[in-house]
Amino acid sequence: MAEAVLDDLIDALRRLPGVGLKSAQRMAFHLLQHDRDGARRLALALEHAVSRTHHCARCHTFTEAEVCATCLDPQRDPHQLCVVETPADQAALERSGSYQGLYFVLMGRLSPLDGVGVHDIGAAPLLERAADGVVEEVILATGFSAEGEATAHALGEALRARGLKVTRLARGVPVGSELEYVDLGTIAHALADRR
Repeated sequence: MAEAVLDDLIDALRRLPGVGLKSAQRMAFHLLQHDRDGARRLALALEHAVSRTHHCARCHTFTEAEVCATCLDPQRDPHQLCVVETPADQAALERSGSYQGLYFVLMGRLSPLDGVGVHDIGAAPLLERAADGVVEEVILATGFSAEGEATAHALGEALRARGLKVTRLARGVPVGSELEYVDLGTIAHALADRR
């Protein structure tokens, strides 16, 4: 019986990204052997997060309220709408302190090989939100993977067809890096997108 419970815990921990069998076992054994209070806190925090959070009615990020604090903030610029793939991407942009507009979180990206199409990533609600008469610029801040680029292209075409100004995050050489160590694709894009 105890082994089944332990196996269930290890299997649950393996659901986390980047966590394999050995890492999950290490975490499970650590929590049970050295930090039972931490294990209880983790279980309670997960239960509360799962039962109390849902998607914001406006931007689709996670929130406990009907509309998230960012969407309700009167200091945000309602004329700019930044489209990101995940709440983690939104959090990264917020940490930069360089963007003061509003967001739309897709909760994914196009991936035809995995059967993920435009309807699966919230394209229709995005188009409706962007065409509200207030938004003037949509910033596509999807990743630079093949899927992220395909997502940006498809959404950009649909948004431009509605007469909206569409921009894309710039890409280039990371701050503090040496050119000789930067991959050739990044150098090529940085040169093409120079200002």
